[in-house]
Amino acid sequence: MSATRKLRLIISGRVQGVWYRESMRQEALRLGVDGWARNRADGTVEAVISGQAAHVEALLAWARTGPPLAQVAEVRCQDYEGEVAKGFAKLPSA
Repeated sequence: MSATRKLRLIISGRVQGVWYRESMRQEALRLGVDGWARNRADGTVEAVISGQAAHVEALLAWARTGPPLAQVAEVRCQDYEGEVAKGFAKLPSA
């Protein structure tokens, strides 16, 4: 089994109002990645993802493109030290 990896992402571009969070949730569930995603007031999407390193990397790669209507400009990521609940949630906007 590969190591677990946890990342916090800030995704910018046209990522709100294009089904980004729900598409990310579906992809995370398909990959077996836990975490959450929420819209932020500045127009970005924030996400925390956790799981086997290879699966987290696959979701990170997906995040760089997103769903068909999205236009991702940048994905900033950093290691995340907090707890992550099982499953993948769409959280209320922050």
